[in-house]
Amino acid sequence: MVFLPGTDKQIEILFKTIPQGFSSALIVGPGCEEIARMIIEKYSSDVTVIVDDYDSLLTARLKLSGMKGISVRMMEYDNTDFITPKFDLIFAQASISHSRRNKIVKEIKRILKPEGYFCVGENVSLSDEVPAFVRDIWENSGIEPLNWKYAEKYYRERGFKVYNEFDLSFTLKEFYGLSEKMLEENLESLTESERSYYKKLLKQIGHESNAYLNLGGDKYMGFRMFILRKGKA
Repeated sequence: MVFLPGTDKQIEILFKTIPQGFSSALIVGPGCEEIARMIIEKYSSDVTVIVDDYDSLLTARLKLSGMKGISVRMMEYDNTDFITPKFDLIFAQASISHSRRNKIVKEIKRILKPEGYFCVGENVSLSDEVPAFVRDIWENSGIEPLNWKYAEKYYRERGFKVYNEFDLSFTLKEFYGLSEKMLEENLESLTESERSYYKKLLKQIGHESNAYLNLGGDKYMGFRMFILRKGKA
């Protein structure tokens, strides 16, 4: 299972919607090791994963050790090391829903090839009026969600064609329920570097799951997936 909002559904929907392969793909954000494996098996012989902290780098490299065609690098998502448009597909799942979103999306558009695809899963707000406990959860987790009613417009205004859009809010209940349980059960079996990363993740998931499952956060917290396409050069 993919331990991210959107679970396995985001990548499964992408595979069904865009069946053809790509020569090069980029995955943005931690926790995407299983997604990298799936993309290398179905879509592409060249997959790059970027993360923005050292613990995530060590964890991803360990989990993807021995996988041919996959490289893992650490860099800022809004200021990558890629000089020219390089990727036919860029995939981001719950990794850009924060204050640097505008700069990250601009950078993603820069390094995406003309007519390339950008598959993004976004934490979204389901209501114009959000209670304080939900705002606190988002703030503590560094999340700045888009309002779901304006999310499509957000990407259109930045020059993307919206190829398709899916509401994956239903996956949050499964994510918060299963992820917390499985992380707790497996924490002791992890290496020191993995444990450091997953302890932080577990703490974050604990706060969010309590808000979502027990305090009525499901009325305000959603998840939206977009398959976008960059225009021709």
